[in-house]
Amino acid sequence: MQTRSFSVSIFLACSLFLCCSQSAYAKKMYKWVNEHGETIFSDQVPPEHSQYRRESLNEKGRVVEVTEQEKTKEEQAIANRLNALKKAQEKIIAQQAANDKVLLSTFRNVEDMQASLYATMQSLDAQRNVAQGNLKRVENQLESQQKKAAELERNGKKVPKNLLDEIKQTEEQIQIAYAEINKQIEKKNRSKAEFEANIERFKFLTQENTDPSKAADKTAQTNIADEIGLYACETDALCAKAWVSAHDFIKANATTPIDTDTDKLIMGRAPANDSDLSLSVSKIEDENKKQQLFLDIHCRESSLGAELCASQKVREIRSTFRPFIEAAVGK
Repeated sequence: MQTRSFSVSIFLACSLFLCCSQSAYAKKMYKWVNEHGETIFSDQVPPEHSQYRRESLNEKGRVVEVTEQEKTKEEQAIANRLNALKKAQEKIIAQQAANDKVLLSTFRNVEDMQASLYATMQSLDAQRNVAQGNLKRVENQLESQQKKAAELERNGKKVPKNLLDEIKQTEEQIQIAYAEINKQIEKKNRSKAEFEANIERFKFLTQENTDPSKAADKTAQTNIADEIGLYACETDALCAKAWVSAHDFIKANATTPIDTDTDKLIMGRAPANDSDLSLSVSKIEDENKKQQLFLDIHCRESSLGAELCASQKVREIRSTFRPFIEAAVGK
């Protein structure tokens, strides 16, 4: 089969293309631009040109399919990483949706939640009282053992080994009792914080008194991070500061308010208009168990929305995420 391939100026390309016979259109045609900026039409794509972005044309000369330019190894690595991060974020979003479903199916109103919180606090206080009672008992036991040992010493007698062992064991029991009390206090604080967060989430989901707005080398690695909107936390303390700053970044760049705010995901409300930008930041671990903050940008599912998400504006928002966070945490 003879290959009809030519490089032409725009005017000449249009002229020749329009003059092609109907029989020529019966075969699939391709259009691409080579490294010299030349537009090429052909019914075959030579192997050496397969890496270029190309359009498939139907018998009427209309574009029916687009094959994007082949990615370099570096570009493919970025795409793979971005895909992995998005999957991790999708998992977080799915978990949040599941938590919301449980929340709404468990409680009828905020009063139910507050009553449940009160009952939980009472139960935890009772458990702590038991632990404090155990502590008092072993402290009294230790006091009695120490008095016995002191009395023996005052009478010039040697303290038996078994009594010394008992004193040591009782001291260890006291340490265990203190640890249990601290554990109960931490559990109570954690449960209270979780309940309060769930109450705020319930209010938002049911629209009760909520305000959605509240709700390779180093250079190469930095460039990659900027392209995909990634901030790698060096320490837990920096990550905590970065997480606070991520809220500010979203509020400054998104056009939709935050409607999900957890310790692993900050997500904006879905875009309603073609001009809307919904931003989300997820906290995930890399292969070394290091925390990372990943920025994702969503546009409306429409041709104009897709165009917006592919625009320079969105690329700039993504590339400024890491510098913004680093400046905010004071690095």
